[in-house]
Amino acid sequence: MQVRKKILMALVTLLMAGTGDAQDLHFSQYFNIPMLVNPANTGFNPDYDFRVGGNYRNQWASVGGNPYRTMSVWADTKLFTDRFENGWLGVGGSILKDVAGSGSLSSTGGFASVAYHQMLGYNSLLSGGFSLGYVSKRIDLSKLTFDNQWNGSFFDVTIPPNEPFAYNKVNYLDLQVGLNYAYFASENVYFNAGLSVMHINRPRESFFDATVSDNRVQRRYTAFLNSSIKIQDVWILNPNVYVSKMGNSWETVLGFNANRDLTGDGLSQFIIGLYYRNKDALIPMLGYQVNDLRFTINYDATVSSLSSLNGTRGAYELSIVKTGIFPSSAGRSVRCPTVRF
Repeated sequence: MQVRKKILMALVTLLMAGTGDAQDLHFSQYFNIPMLVNPANTGFNPDYDFRVGGNYRNQWASVGGNPYRTMSVWADTKLFTDRFENGWLGVGGSILKDVAGSGSLSSTGGFASVAYHQMLGYNSLLSGGFSLGYVSKRIDLSKLTFDNQWNGSFFDVTIPPNEPFAYNKVNYLDLQVGLNYAYFASENVYFNAGLSVMHINRPRESFFDATVSDNRVQRRYTAFLNSSIKIQDVWILNPNVYVSKMGNSWETVLGFNANRDLTGDGLSQFIIGLYYRNKDALIPMLGYQVNDLRFTINYDATVSSLSSLNGTRGAYELSIVKTGIFPSSAGRSVRCPTVRF
């Protein structure tokens, strides 16, 4: 079984290293890293002036003993709320880091995002945004083994791999755009939908020379739909649907999370949720919010055929988000109806 796990990890690492069609970094709590999902989410925070967040994901720890770790920090804020008529500008940035396997493949990216948000009447909000990022990927070739190094019993690293690698590091610029629409039906019901396209410029991502391989990062198309529904002034239910397509790969996540008011004023809330990633994992979630600081953690229980290798232990993920209001914003002119305790 250990040999099978190591071979699987080697194959996954080789696929990620050798092709530009691999899936992007992703989090199960996609709603807690809003600018990664859609740059139009930048500054889309009607109740607050700013947000700061951090995310950590650990997966495949039970396969080969070398987990894939994905980390991010991000922040956004609203600007010019007193200069635009019923609108505002959002600016933000994020840093993403991913380490795959035994440190063989790492990816680091920094993104700057801008979005404009305009109220349409009293109940709708339309947003458009874009982000520009710089991505660097690195591979440690000394930690990889290849098919021609198999001597019948084990991988012999003294045998030349004879692979046409030209670089151990690639860098590129990455462009994303998105649209977002929100409808505030009442103080108790809210709907939000968005569309985004990632990697519009299709940057080249390959460790081989262009004459050998000119793999380009596939465009990624993402759509989401969510809602907030207040129930008896005690619960706020948040159903969510998220669909993303990149190349021939699809990712669909659907489910809900719900906030339970513990103090009667919304300052302390218990959070519970359950999501399902199609043909992959069941994702229970727990969290707690105190004042404007929210902690949530989820566990991805693998339900696909890979569960025989990882014992259903897919991943765990932690998210921390802090929101706030600037003292100078007490009399700001832009206000949106939102669902909150």
